[in-house]
Amino acid sequence: MRLQNKTALITGGASGLGAAATERFIEEGCRVCICDIQKEAGESFARRFKDKAFFALCDVTREEDIAAAMDAAVQKFGKLDIVFSSAGIIGAVGPIATTPGDEWRFSIDVLLNGTFYTMKHAARVMLPRQSGSIISMASTAGLMGGLGPHAYTAAKHAVVGLTKNVATELCHANIRVNAIAAASMATPMVARSLTGDPNDIEGAKAELAKASPLKGRPGLAIDVANAALWLASDESGYTTGHTLATDAGFTIGATVGGPAFSEYTPIIREAGKSGLDA
Repeated sequence: MRLQNKTALITGGASGLGAAATERFIEEGCRVCICDIQKEAGESFARRFKDKAFFALCDVTREEDIAAAMDAAVQKFGKLDIVFSSAGIIGAVGPIATTPGDEWRFSIDVLLNGTFYTMKHAARVMLPRQSGSIISMASTAGLMGGLGPHAYTAAKHAVVGLTKNVATELCHANIRVNAIAAASMATPMVARSLTGDPNDIEGAKAELAKASPLKGRPGLAIDVANAALWLASDESGYTTGHTLATDAGFTIGATVGGPAFSEYTPIIREAGKSGLDA
């Protein structure tokens, strides 16, 4: 019960990573405001948890929706300890020379501006209590190039930077600000990209397992949920401004085939010499 007596708001909480975090948080004693643009799915999901959760319709591109959801959570729970910004899309896809400007702007609106609005209003409701944990979804595409579409990559790099900057401000109010950089995880969004079917989670798992540096181990939504749980809990009480990678070591250079120089050879020295006695 690591989140006993704590309250949380999770954007994108009706499906994917947000839904996994919602379930995990509630298992650990938390009450959750589930925010999502998917009204029917969100209301149905919230009913599963009875008085442990409620649904707030929220389009993260609309600042007024986020502000209203934060206020509703505070009114319902009396306080807000944790905010997890999980809402996201893949966004605009394609070469830089042909990416439509309107698709670029909408992608940035969801992935970056939505995160900014969420951080802003989380800070607004947390500052009076001088405590809280704000968590945002970044991505391995926010740490490296070539892993995602241009708009997605730009937005996720910005989330990492914004996390660091906001953390330097809010630490003085005992509010921690962190992010999670996930690799591709077995969620409906990733399943749509890998198999063409957002419901084919098992197919996505099989594809992800093939590409995982951790042999045969795909990334799962619960892996991100557990990372968010740690950042939400008091166990991470001395951690702020950090981006926690859940990626099987991919961003440190781990590969399916293993590292170069993995087999022993005598020491290689100057001018092509080898061996200590050379």
